[in-house]
Amino acid sequence: MAKDIEAAPQGGEFSTKDYSDPPPAPIVDFEELTKWSLYRAVIAEFVATLLFLYITVATCTAGVSGGHINPAVTFGLFLARKVSLIRALLYIIAQCLGAICGVGLVKGFQSSYYVRYGGGANELSAGYSKGTGLAAEIIGTFVLVYTVFSATDPKRNARDSHIPVLAPLPIGFAVFMVHLATIPITGTGINPARSLGAAVIYNKDKAWDDQKTYHV
Repeated sequence: MAKDIEAAPQGGEFSTKDYSDPPPAPIVDFEELTKWSLYRAVIAEFVATLLFLYITVATCTAGVSGGHINPAVTFGLFLARKVSLIRALLYIIAQCLGAICGVGLVKGFQSSYYVRYGGGANELSAGYSKGTGLAAEIIGTFVLVYTVFSATDPKRNARDSHIPVLAPLPIGFAVFMVHLATIPITGTGINPARSLGAAVIYNKDKAWDDQKTYHV
């Protein structure tokens, strides 16, 4: 056996190393800060972690409360008789309080950015009428709630056992697409709790005046 191993390097498949080890990365490389590849990788990590946590949080809370996180979703499920009136009301109250507290934390920890970006409050963009803004919010919210119903349909769950696990994925993509379409118009509400929480903490006339667009 030893002779076979020794003979192999003379012409066998193990005669040459078919790969090369990458050089060790330097501990500190300031030149890397000038390369776009570094920032592209950082952006990729940001997006990947964002999607990971969104899907994880939605999956973890789905088994406890259903993971609504949105009064519009809760109201839609109430109309479909998926939740009771009492549960729906308590969910909506909890969602709005959670949104207010969340925005309050942002203001407390990042006050300079909070003020710079208008407190994250939803406001109708200049050049768009209230009717256009309302239509954009109605369509966006419809797409979101429709996707939630489709992704959590009991008939699909019974047929495809993996659907409940993957449900947050299509919902997340629906939110992403709606944001692309409505951010230039309304800043994307599609979540009354999110709009209310930002308006309460920011507390400016413009944000309050446009609130009905996000709650109708």
